[in-house]
Parts: sequence; C-alpha cells; structure tokens
Amino acid sequence: MALTKRERHIYAAGNTARGYRTFYDSVLEGIGRIYYLSGVVEGITSPIIESIGKEMGRKIEQVEWIHSPFENGKYDGVILHDWKVAIMDSSYPRLYRPQAPGVIEIHVNLQTALNVDLLTPYAVQIAGWFEGIDKKSQEAYAAYGEALRIHDEWEAPYIENLDREKADQVTEELKGLLFAGEPLNKTAHVRRMYLGAATPQGPVDHIMKLTDHLDKRYFIKGRPGSGKSTMLKKLVAEAQKQGLDVEVYHCGLDPHSLDMVILPEKSVALFDSTAPHEYFPSKPSDEVVDMYERAITPGTDEKYADELFDIKARYTQKMKEGTAALAVAQELRDQLNAIYIEATDQQRLKAVAQAIMSRLARM
Repeated sequence: MALTKRERHIYAAGNTARGYRTFYDSVLEGIGRIYYLSGVVEGITSPIIESIGKEMGRKIEQVEWIHSPFENGKYDGVILHDWKVAIMDSSYPRLYRPQAPGVIEIHVNLQTALNVDLLTPYAVQIAGWFEGIDKKSQEAYAAYGEALRIHDEWEAPYIENLDREKADQVTEELKGLLFAGEPLNKTAHVRRMYLGAATPQGPVDHIMKLTDHLDKRYFIKGRPGSGKSTMLKKLVAEAQKQGLDVEVYHCGLDPHSLDMVILPEKSVALFDSTAPHEYFPSKPSDEVVDMYERAITPGTDEKYADELFDIKARYTQKMKEGTAALAVAQELRDQLNAIYIEATDQQRLKAVAQAIMSRLARM
C-alpha cells in the first residue's frame, strides 16, 4: 500500500457549462471547524490562506490545498486534515451552507483591516468591476454551455457505434480486478470534487500530483461517447457496495460527468486520459484501458472524419471564447484586488492570521 501524500491539490469549485458549481459540502464534510474569511476580496484572502497553510502544514501530516478556478496560483481554501480544520475564502461568488455558526463555522471579518476612507472614492468603480466580473463570467458559462452542446454532437457517432456488451465487459473486468476481496464491514465514504478547472489560462488539472504516489493507475483512453464516464459511475457504485471509500472527481466542463475515481484503500486511480487532460503511462504498473479499441466499431474515426473535424473546430472555438471571457474577468478581479490591497493594513492582516494560527497550535 502506498503512503498517503502529505500535500494534495484539488478543485472544489468550477467555471462549468452549467454555471459556477461547487462541491464544498462534500469536500468539507467531516471537518470540525471551518474559519471563513469574509468582508474583502480574494486578493486579500488567498495570501492569508497560503500563509496559514504553509506554517501549519509544517506541524501536521496532511494538508489539502483547494485551488481557485478564477486565477492560477490563488487558493479558495486549505484543509488541515489532522486537526479537521479548514481555512476558507467566503468572498463572492462562493456560497456556503451553514451547519453550526460559531461552533463549526467561525467567521473572521477582515474588514477590520480595511481603511474604508481609501476605498470610498472608488465606490462606483468597485461596483462596476463586480458587475463586469459577473457579466464576463456569465459569457464564459454561456460559451462553455454551447461547447457542451457541441460535445454532444461529437459523442453521437461514437454512441451509435458503441457495442454496449463489450463496454460492459471492460467494466466487469475492472470490477474483478478491483473488488476481488470480501466486502468491508463498513459504510463507504464518498467524497466529490473536480478533476480540474476551466481557468483564465485554459484548462488546468492536478492528476499527476494526485496519483503519482498510488500503486496502480488506469489511463482510460477513448473518444467522446465511448463509455468512459459511464464506466467510472458503475465502478463508484460497486465500490460503495463493497464498503470502499471513494474519491469521485467530476468533469470541470460538465459536473454531471465523471473524469476520475480514486480508491484510497486500494491505492488505485482510474481516470479519463484524453484531452484536455491527456497523459501517458510513466511507471511499470500503469495500464491503458482503450475504450475505442475495446468497444467502438473499427473505422468509426475514418467514417465520420469530415463531420468530426468540423465538430472539433466549433468545440475548440467555443472553449477559446469561454477562456477569453474568464481572462477579462480576471483582469477586472486584479484591478479590484489592487484597490483593496492598497487600502489594507497588512500588519492587521498578519495579526489576524497569527491569531488563527495560535488558536490552531493550542489544539
């Protein structure tokens, strides 16, 4: 059994074809105390999250970084699993459902570090930035929505030529390899998050960081509509029957679809290894499962080549439009962040971070 990774990198929220969607409820399940940083913008909260995570991370074994889908290098949160504590950004547009305010959720209002007098002259501009961010975000979601519709066109020829019995056979083979032992006498814990995210810099994922320590990795190849996500959903259902914990990674474009499954107790990962997250085996234990070769009628690529070329071009264009809109939204966020950072008393922020770390250290 491989050792648990000390640091993990995930996405819990995404800019998807169905809008801004999160899995915070699942990611934070079981966390006993959550510090929500509020009252400011992410340009202020992310550095605090990073500083606390790095400092406290030296004292514990498991640190999980929750990356922001709005800007690479920024964080939506950090989870200190040994203490069951999370430090989270609650600035717009992140929304959280309260469980026990003051007990589980500790709200830390960072407005106390702001010099409001410095912000007042920019009130109209700030409102305009928020409006622009929302507008450009919605444009991105609309473009991704259109890309998903085109993706359905892309899937159609392969679904039409999919031999479902052969696809089921692949699934059954994997079940036999993964679940050969006796079921565990416990309830499976299922944790849901994203495989990656659509960001202003394009699609980003952390697949290799999440899986490079595992004993076994299955690289699932194929085409849109060749049964990859369906197979992963069936494997998740079987793992639950067997009492095995499951990490379920949803597609960053379509949260209804699955792109990766990790079985921690088996030290196994299975993931969709096609663009935009295409990887190839690099360890002797890595294995390719090619759904096109196993379950699609030979010659399908060639038969629909012209049609598929047009579909792929239209899909790529819509994805580029979505990325471009997110890039403009990021520019507006950067301008907004700059104004707030300029109006912030950095010493007070450091004091807030230190107070949280002192409280954690006493745990």
